[in-house]
Amino acid sequence: MTRRLLVSALFTLAACFGPFGITGADAQRPASPRRIGVLLVAYSVEDKYAQEFRQGLTDAGYSEGRDVLIEWRSANGNFAQIPSLVTELIEGKPELIVVESTAAAQGVKRATSTIPIVMAVVADPVGSGLVASLAHPSGNITGLSVMTPELSVKRLQLLKDAIPRLVRVAVLWNPDTSFHTKVVQDLKSAAPSLSIELLFLAARTPAEIDLAFLPTNLAHAQALLVIEDPVFDTQRMTLAKLAAKAHLPAIYGGDDSLTLAD
Repeated sequence: MTRRLLVSALFTLAACFGPFGITGADAQRPASPRRIGVLLVAYSVEDKYAQEFRQGLTDAGYSEGRDVLIEWRSANGNFAQIPSLVTELIEGKPELIVVESTAAAQGVKRATSTIPIVMAVVADPVGSGLVASLAHPSGNITGLSVMTPELSVKRLQLLKDAIPRLVRVAVLWNPDTSFHTKVVQDLKSAAPSLSIELLFLAARTPAEIDLAFLPTNLAHAQALLVIEDPVFDTQRMTLAKLAAKAHLPAIYGGDDSLTLAD
């Protein structure tokens, strides 16, 4: 899903570049390459999604080095690095900045109101205060929404469908991720109708994930729901191992995969 969203974001990027003359392989080439800043939070520059972004540019008719110059920055899941990385990107004077997460979009928005920002993977742009509305975002931000709050409730329903006797679900969330607050509220509202009790496990860093999975915290949980988050995305294998060790069926955001423990 992330790959498709990143590639789809290229069409938005192309629309932003349209006034500058880059509209496809047959369009008149600019006098100098356009500068794009890319800020990653969950993924590294070497990750396959970054390479697919490059390939998407090529498929859309852009040649890196000739038509565009890309400045990459990655926080590798460390939210604390976002402000300094944003500063570095803006100092390079890009003509637009592509972001792959809510945290990245918020960081760039706080730093500039003039450089266009293209969102590739943002959960709830309205609820996160990034745009005024989906129909009329206003400001300098555009892009795509993956509607995470709505999908999180659907994932809880999928767990119940897969395990009809399910009555207690542990939910892993990050208090530092703004849209998680709304997801938690939505899950709390939906749980009673499914006859499910929710146990919330908070983790802000990879180290806190291990602590969240202490047996005393799980309190007889029968399944696990992981709300998508840059920190959790970088720890997908760790989460899968912890869930398996606790014998918890688990459903994750991102790839929308359902994993059942033995």
